[in-house]
Amino acid sequence: MHYAIIAAGHGSRLSSEGVATPKPLVKLGGKPLIKRLIDMFTANDAESIHIITNPAMTEVTQYLREISGTIGVPLHVTALATPSSMHSLEALHLGSLGGKVCVTTVDTVMRADDFSAYISAFRADSTSDAFMAVTPYIDDEKPLYVEVDTLTMDITAFLDSTPSDPHYVSGGVYGLTPAAFDTLSRCVAAGESRMRSFQRALVKSGLRVKAFPISKIVDVDHASDIAEAEKVIDHDPYIIS
Repeated sequence: MHYAIIAAGHGSRLSSEGVATPKPLVKLGGKPLIKRLIDMFTANDAESIHIITNPAMTEVTQYLREISGTIGVPLHVTALATPSSMHSLEALHLGSLGGKVCVTTVDTVMRADDFSAYISAFRADSTSDAFMAVTPYIDDEKPLYVEVDTLTMDITAFLDSTPSDPHYVSGGVYGLTPAAFDTLSRCVAAGESRMRSFQRALVKSGLRVKAFPISKIVDVDHASDIAEAEKVIDHDPYIIS
């Protein structure tokens, strides 16, 4: 399977709260966020890893250049300013790889065993066009709620307001197939600009989008999120002791 990380944001909320380190290099358990994701990918049989970074964050590009020869799989880095995460995803041209691709945002934190369970389920799934990690844990100011058919775990809607109980929110981990990337291209061509618009388009276009629940996923958007994320990865194998 191929993997990708969207790391092209500015990290403005973290910097405004006194965190000088570029977000991808913020450390959890002694390891940068971006390296922790890379290690999780390689532990789950990555064929290649594709990363888009913010060109203004030269420390991130330099760090990736330094580790590129040590991770054991091809690492492709694109430094490009884009107007949104959706455009960042499109700029990686992942649809040309064929097959399944797992994409995460760089600030997405979950337990390593939860991620492995998600990947195993995504690999085994043969009926879905997109396979999304969702969580009941809500820590975002503007979460994207996910309404599901609880019998099949098919996603029926992505909503800005709370759906009927039980409910989940998008976890920032996207399992995508060629059909999903076709929808992404149409969204960009139509002038859409947000990841949630792309996710809604997947459902609206009639593709089968499935949810995989994970008990806790934290987005590291604020300085206070770093401590919360540390709790999530306690006893995680990707902690430097």
